[in-house]
Amino acid sequence: MSSNRLKRIKDHILSENQCSGMATPEGSPLTTHVLNTAEGVPGSHMALSLHRLDTGLAVWSLLSMGITNDDGRCTGLITREAFTPGMYKMRFETGEYWEHRGQKCFYPYVEVVFTITDSTKKFHVPLLLSCFSYTTYRGS
Repeated sequence: MSSNRLKRIKDHILSENQCSGMATPEGSPLTTHVLNTAEGVPGSHMALSLHRLDTGLAVWSLLSMGITNDDGRCTGLITREAFTPGMYKMRFETGEYWEHRGQKCFYPYVEVVFTITDSTKKFHVPLLLSCFSYTTYRGS
Protein backbone atom coordinates (compact mmCIF):
# COMPACT_ATOMS: atom_id res chain seq x y z
CA MET A 1 0.00 0.00 0.00
CA SER A 2 1.43 3.41 -0.94
CA SER A 3 2.46 5.86 1.78
CA ASN A 4 0.05 8.42 0.31
CA ARG A 5 -2.86 5.97 0.68
CA LEU A 6 -1.85 5.17 4.26
CA LYS A 7 -1.67 8.90 4.98
CA ARG A 8 -5.19 9.41 3.64
CA ILE A 9 -6.55 6.57 5.77
CA LYS A 10 -4.86 7.97 8.89
CA ASP A 11 -6.22 11.46 8.25
CA HIS A 12 -9.70 10.09 7.63
CA ILE A 13 -9.66 8.60 11.11
CA LEU A 14 -8.61 11.89 12.72
CA SER A 15 -11.15 14.53 13.64
CA GLU A 16 -12.62 16.39 10.70
CA ASN A 17 -11.90 19.64 12.49
CA GLN A 18 -8.16 19.16 12.70
CA CYS A 19 -5.38 18.58 10.22
CA SER A 20 -2.82 15.92 10.92
CA GLY A 21 -0.19 18.54 11.66
CA MET A 22 1.64 19.24 14.87
CA ALA A 23 -0.72 21.76 16.49
CA THR A 24 -4.27 21.93 17.68
CA PRO A 25 -6.52 24.14 15.53
CA GLU A 26 -6.95 26.66 18.35
CA GLY A 27 -3.20 27.12 18.86
CA SER A 28 -2.06 27.11 15.27
CA PRO A 29 -0.57 30.41 14.09
CA LEU A 30 -0.90 29.30 10.45
CA THR A 31 -4.08 28.13 8.74
CA THR A 32 -5.32 27.53 5.22
CA HIS A 33 -8.65 27.14 3.46
CA VAL A 34 -9.06 25.67 -0.04
CA LEU A 35 -12.06 26.71 -2.12
CA ASN A 36 -13.02 24.98 -5.36
CA THR A 37 -14.24 28.07 -7.20
CA ALA A 38 -15.12 26.12 -10.35
CA GLU A 39 -17.87 24.26 -8.52
CA GLY A 40 -18.51 26.65 -5.63
CA VAL A 41 -17.62 24.09 -2.95
CA PRO A 42 -14.87 23.66 -0.35
CA GLY A 43 -11.68 21.97 -1.53
CA SER A 44 -12.16 19.08 0.86
CA HIS A 45 -9.81 16.12 1.32
CA MET A 46 -6.84 17.76 -0.43
CA ALA A 47 -3.39 16.66 0.71
CA LEU A 48 -0.94 19.41 1.55
CA SER A 49 2.39 19.89 3.26
CA LEU A 50 4.22 22.68 5.05
CA HIS A 51 7.94 23.26 4.55
CA ARG A 52 10.51 25.75 5.88
CA LEU A 53 13.59 26.90 3.99
CA ASP A 54 16.84 25.97 5.68
CA THR A 55 18.88 28.92 4.47
CA GLY A 56 22.18 27.36 5.53
CA LEU A 57 21.64 24.38 3.25
CA ALA A 58 19.31 26.08 0.76
CA VAL A 59 16.86 23.17 1.02
CA TRP A 60 13.23 22.88 2.10
CA SER A 61 12.58 20.91 5.29
CA LEU A 62 9.22 19.17 5.66
CA LEU A 63 7.47 20.36 8.83
CA SER A 64 4.05 18.72 8.59
CA MET A 65 1.48 17.17 6.32
CA GLY A 66 -2.28 17.33 6.38
CA ILE A 67 -5.50 16.91 4.49
CA THR A 68 -8.21 19.53 4.34
CA ASN A 69 -11.40 18.71 6.21
CA ASP A 70 -14.93 18.68 4.75
CA ASP A 71 -14.99 22.48 4.88
CA GLY A 72 -11.67 22.73 2.97
CA ARG A 73 -9.78 23.92 6.05
CA CYS A 74 -6.50 22.77 7.52
CA THR A 75 -5.58 24.48 10.75
CA GLY A 76 -3.15 22.42 12.82
CA LEU A 77 -0.06 22.73 10.63
CA ILE A 78 2.48 24.06 13.14
CA THR A 79 2.78 24.94 16.81
CA ARG A 80 3.36 28.49 18.01
CA GLU A 81 6.77 27.39 19.37
CA ALA A 82 7.91 25.93 16.06
CA PHE A 83 6.66 28.92 14.06
CA THR A 84 9.70 31.16 13.75
CA PRO A 85 10.59 33.92 11.28
CA GLY A 86 11.71 32.58 7.93
CA MET A 87 10.56 31.46 4.50
CA TYR A 88 7.80 28.86 4.31
CA LYS A 89 6.10 26.89 1.56
CA MET A 90 2.69 25.23 1.45
CA ARG A 91 2.38 22.57 -1.22
CA PHE A 92 -1.15 21.62 -2.27
CA GLU A 93 -1.63 18.34 -4.18
CA THR A 94 -4.12 19.72 -6.68
CA GLY A 95 -3.61 17.03 -9.32
CA GLU A 96 -4.70 14.27 -6.94
CA TYR A 97 -7.65 16.38 -5.80
CA TRP A 98 -8.98 16.87 -9.33
CA GLU A 99 -8.25 13.26 -10.30
CA HIS A 100 -10.41 12.05 -7.37
CA ARG A 101 -13.18 14.31 -8.71
CA GLY A 102 -12.86 12.68 -12.15
CA GLN A 103 -11.37 15.77 -13.78
CA LYS A 104 -8.08 16.71 -15.37
CA CYS A 105 -6.19 19.82 -14.36
CA PHE A 106 -3.36 21.94 -15.69
CA TYR A 107 -1.42 22.30 -12.41
CA PRO A 108 -0.41 18.98 -10.78
CA TYR A 109 0.41 20.86 -7.56
CA VAL A 110 0.49 24.41 -6.26
CA GLU A 111 3.29 25.75 -4.10
CA VAL A 112 2.71 28.97 -2.19
CA VAL A 113 5.92 30.48 -0.84
CA PHE A 114 5.76 33.24 1.77
CA THR A 115 7.97 35.00 4.30
CA ILE A 116 7.18 35.35 7.98
CA THR A 117 8.90 38.24 9.76
CA ASP A 118 6.65 38.51 12.82
CA SER A 119 5.82 35.02 14.05
CA THR A 120 3.71 36.36 16.93
CA LYS A 121 0.84 37.10 14.52
CA LYS A 122 -1.66 34.67 13.02
CA PHE A 123 -1.48 33.98 9.28
CA HIS A 124 -4.13 32.55 6.98
CA VAL A 125 -3.21 31.42 3.44
CA PRO A 126 -6.34 30.62 1.39
CA LEU A 127 -6.19 28.89 -2.00
CA LEU A 128 -8.93 29.57 -4.57
CA LEU A 129 -8.81 26.84 -7.18
CA SER A 130 -10.21 25.68 -10.50
CA CYS A 131 -8.87 23.07 -12.94
CA PHE A 132 -6.96 25.70 -14.89
CA SER A 133 -6.20 28.50 -12.44
CA TYR A 134 -5.50 29.36 -8.83
CA THR A 135 -5.25 32.44 -6.64
CA THR A 136 -3.98 33.00 -3.15
CA TYR A 137 -3.64 35.92 -0.76
CA ARG A 138 -2.77 36.66 2.84
CA GLY A 139 -6.03 36.33 4.69
CA SER A 140 -6.97 37.24 8.22
